[in-house]
Amino acid sequence: MTPDSAISTRRELRTAPAAGADAADHDQPVLLAVLAMVGTTVYDGGLMDRAMSRTLADQGVQAGSARFERMLRYARERSGISRMTVFAELFDDPQAAASANKKFELNCDELIADGGVRAVPGAEDTIGWLRDAGIKVCLATGFGRHTQNMVLESLGWMGLADLSLCPADAGRGRPFPDMVLTAVLALDIDDVRKVAVVGDSAADIHSGLRAGASVAAGVLTGSNSEAALRSAGATDVLPSIKDFPALLERRAYRL
Repeated sequence: MTPDSAISTRRELRTAPAAGADAADHDQPVLLAVLAMVGTTVYDGGLMDRAMSRTLADQGVQAGSARFERMLRYARERSGISRMTVFAELFDDPQAAASANKKFELNCDELIADGGVRAVPGAEDTIGWLRDAGIKVCLATGFGRHTQNMVLESLGWMGLADLSLCPADAGRGRPFPDMVLTAVLALDIDDVRKVAVVGDSAADIHSGLRAGASVAAGVLTGSNSEAALRSAGATDVLPSIKDFPALLERRAYRL
């Protein structure tokens, strides 16, 4: 397929219905793609795990202790969830949770500044593909605004997407639908069924389905297995974000 014909095809892209969706949903064109960051479009090389380990130690949790390992494992299992929410669940004291979240962001900043993040292969091409097709792109994260901006700046991605969102921008983070719905409003999308959500965690899938997106696709470059993503209700599971354009084209041809 030539670049010109590919763009022509993409402008007519439509999606199949999500599980439990109305049969007419597949007639909705995809006008917005909400893409997760770490694990989906960005590799952190274990940076966030190291930042969490440092933060727990900073909060007086002895490294290597049963409590430390339990809390670190819990944070990993809550991938995709707002880090502030995770800290509120790990620490009973709200002040301790807020302190841990602030320290976590500082640890992230230091590690990111050392070059700890890189783009998932094909991520930039996929975002360019979507925008060439007239599909708006939102990059969404469970981390704070400052950390998100640090990641975007380190990759040279400022302005790459139409919008970037973190939980504080929307009110609540994943698995709630708030960030997806905020993107719908901010980018003037007239129907939530015209949204595709792509992420590497069950929380990404839950947020997409709860928002009413017709596509809630999982990718296998991050934290969750195919079984976990399908159990969460993923409409599709892909090896990587680079396979997302082909998924949309296949869906278009099936109409």
